[in-house]
Amino acid sequence: MKAAFITGHGGNDVVQVGERPGPERAPGEVRVRLHAATLNRVDLYMRDSGAGITHRLPQILGLDGAGVIDEIDASDALLQPGQRVLLHPGIACGRCEFCLRGGDVLCARYQLIGEHRDGTFAQFVSVPARNVLPLPDDWSFAEGAAIGVNHLTAWRMLVTQAQIQPWETVLIFGIGGGVSLAGLQLAKALGARVIATSRHAGKLEQARALGADHVIDASREDVAKTVLTATGGRGVDVVFENVGEAVWPAAMKSLVRSGRLVTCGATSGDQPGADLRRLFIRQLRVIGSTLGTVSELHDLLAFCQRHGVRPVIEQTFALDEVHAALDRLESGEQFGKIALAID
Repeated sequence: MKAAFITGHGGNDVVQVGERPGPERAPGEVRVRLHAATLNRVDLYMRDSGAGITHRLPQILGLDGAGVIDEIDASDALLQPGQRVLLHPGIACGRCEFCLRGGDVLCARYQLIGEHRDGTFAQFVSVPARNVLPLPDDWSFAEGAAIGVNHLTAWRMLVTQAQIQPWETVLIFGIGGGVSLAGLQLAKALGARVIATSRHAGKLEQARALGADHVIDASREDVAKTVLTATGGRGVDVVFENVGEAVWPAAMKSLVRSGRLVTCGATSGDQPGADLRRLFIRQLRVIGSTLGTVSELHDLLAFCQRHGVRPVIEQTFALDEVHAALDRLESGEQFGKIALAID
C-alpha cells in the first residue's frame, strides 16, 4: 500500500512516500480504507527526533484518520463494511487498573497509532473495533479525521479536567493551532467567554469571527495586564494552553484566585518557573491533560453534532505532498487543521 513514513530522524529527507506492507487485521479489529488524515505536532517530532517514543523504523506517520470500513469481523453488530468512520488513535490494553476504571487514556500500556505503531498517512490502517466511530453523514473525511486528536484533547481539557462552566472566562494561548482553535470553538459552544492570544493580527481577526470575545496581540501587548483590564482586574477562571515555558508567567498572572490552568503541551519548553508563592497563596490549580478516552470521543461527537461545531480545515494536500504539508505546519502560519487526502 502507499504510505508516508520515516526511515530515521532529523529532517525532511527522512520522510518518504512509497510502498509499505498493508496491515494484517487481527480478530476484533477493523481494517479501514483511509480517505483523509490531518497533521499534528507529533508528526514533526517523530520526523525530527522521536526521542522517548518506542517505535521501529520505518514508521508510518499520522495519528488521526477517517475513511471507510474495508474489513471487519462478521459477528460485529455495530459496524459494517463500507461504512464511513473516524478513528480514536489510542490503543489501550483494557486490563490495567486505569482501563478498568474507565480511564483508557491513562493505560499503562497505551499505544498511539503514528507513534508506537504504524499510523494513518497510508491507504489502510487496522485498529480495535472500539476505536472506530461512525462519521456523521454531512462531515467530510478531513473533518472526521481532525476531531480525533485536537478536538478530543480540547474537550478533555475543558470539560473533564477544568470542568468549565458557562459563566466563566477562559484564556486561550496561541490561537490558530489545532488544539487552541478547537478550544475556542468548544468553549464558546459551552457558553464561556473567551480571550484569545496570538502574535499574528490576521489570526486574531479570524478568532473574532469564530466568536472570541476579546483578543490580545502577544507581539505588542502584555498579556497578563491586558487580561486583567479585560476582566475588570479579576483575572480568568481557566487558562487553556499548550505552549509551555514561553507563556507560563503570563498564564499564572492571568488567573483569578482559585483559578485553573490546564495544559497539554510544551512546544516552547517544558521547564517553566513554578511561581510557587503565587500558586499556593492564590490557591491555583495546575492540571495536565493528554488526548481523551474513547467514551469522551463519543460524547464530543454528539456535542459537536448538536451544537454545529465542526473542525476548521485550512488546507488539504495530497499524500505525495506530505513534505509541503509538514513545512506548512512547521511554519506556524496556519489557522486550522492541515489535512492529507489519501486516494
